[in-house]
Amino acid sequence: MLLDIVLHDPRQLATIAGHTPRWVWVVLAGLLILGTSQLLPRRMSRLRAGVTPLTMALLSFLGMVSAFKASAQLGIAIGLWMATCAASMGLALWLARHTQSGSRYDPTTRTYEIPGSMVPLILIVGIFLTKYAAGIEMALQGHLIHNNHFVWSLASLYGLFSGAFLARGWCLWRMAPAAAAHGSSALQPTF
Repeated sequence: MLLDIVLHDPRQLATIAGHTPRWVWVVLAGLLILGTSQLLPRRMSRLRAGVTPLTMALLSFLGMVSAFKASAQLGIAIGLWMATCAASMGLALWLARHTQSGSRYDPTTRTYEIPGSMVPLILIVGIFLTKYAAGIEMALQGHLIHNNHFVWSLASLYGLFSGAFLARGWCLWRMAPAAAAHGSSALQPTF
């Protein structure tokens, strides 16, 4: 239905946005600030390198669970999220082996030097838009929580974003032991 609105009556989007609670826009602003900060080269601790991917994966998972908690398909949705997350993470890790981004871990300061990237911003906005669009669709068509295609598609999309985020975090985390073993900073392909 949302696609029909976009294609046939885009003026309704202003009405939908106007009925969106203000806190949603505050969350979007915070996520955009977080994503935009990833565009610039930065230094971060090992803890922070793991917190962002884990937090975004958790938000993705919770978004999917909150969308389908009243559905008889919640178990299937969780299974699809996990399978898609694992497949996405595996593919992203495989692709990361073939790229050099210049991320480094310095064992003396225990910090990462990470070049700027659009990928986190795209993933963050993707998770937000997925949750927002799903919320609109379910508000307009409450029966969708029982529609196999909708449940499976949404769970898979959430899993896709989560796997990509977790792969980014994993690429960084595995740099630290390699750097400690070699006693120097380690360069690792990340995306």
